[in-house]
Amino acid sequence: MEKQIKLFLEFLQNDKKLSNNTLQSYERDILQYQDYVEENKINYAKADQSDLKKYLDHLSEIGKKPSTISRNLATIRSFYQFLLRNRKIKEDPTANLQAPKIEKRVPSILTSQEVELLLEQPKNVDLKGSRDKAMLELAYATGMRVTEIINLNRDDVNLKEGFVTCTNQNKQRNIPIGSISAKALKEYIDNARPILVKDENEEALFVNINGKRLTRQGFWKIVKYYKEQAHISKDITPHVLRHSFATHLLQNGADLKAIQTMLGHSDISSTQVYMQFQNQGLKNVYKKAHPRA
Repeated sequence: MEKQIKLFLEFLQNDKKLSNNTLQSYERDILQYQDYVEENKINYAKADQSDLKKYLDHLSEIGKKPSTISRNLATIRSFYQFLLRNRKIKEDPTANLQAPKIEKRVPSILTSQEVELLLEQPKNVDLKGSRDKAMLELAYATGMRVTEIINLNRDDVNLKEGFVTCTNQNKQRNIPIGSISAKALKEYIDNARPILVKDENEEALFVNINGKRLTRQGFWKIVKYYKEQAHISKDITPHVLRHSFATHLLQNGADLKAIQTMLGHSDISSTQVYMQFQNQGLKNVYKKAHPRA
């Protein structure tokens, strides 16, 4: 099984061109399944639907969320389909298995006032403050994912034309940046980044105090720090800024298709989740504008 897992992961990386984060999720899931079949003395190549059902029940018993179980099933299904294509098995034991139903969670968002409060926290008084100000302003101005932001290079920012080029899984999109974000980025790029960067060949836009590309964990810690500084009780993650970006655009009349393009959603159904917040936005507009509201 170990050899087939290695070939499977190589296939995902080389043929499917999955991102590192997605690849790590697949690897984690399939290794967890390997541990289970080995502990229970199950021949993975002869596992049937009953064996797989017991494994999903096992995940539930140890407290895994339906979304996690669903992802595990998707990984295992991909693995068995890979084996089937390579004629290592005759039937896919996951073919008729149903993933657990997942309740659609309402995205957590910040109000405009909370966003303002959060973005006011980093001060341009030192190198770190300048970097953090630019980074948070960019996150809210573009709605980019954490990985996309930390993967940005200096040349991806076009301050003159007012946009940033985001590359994700060989797909590129240009996202406008507002004047406030552009100003914060210019301050950071001109005055802070040259001092933080120790190696002139470093391409990363956002770097840590050692001059190396900032990590996902580093970004999360920065957001958490300023959330506490702002005394905001809501749980704020970088993804909450992405949700807030999309919701506020929609509430202020932006076209759903344009928001889909900026977010980089391949399917508009992913963007439509923000429609549920539009009604509240319209109610607020109505209350302010209608003489008899």
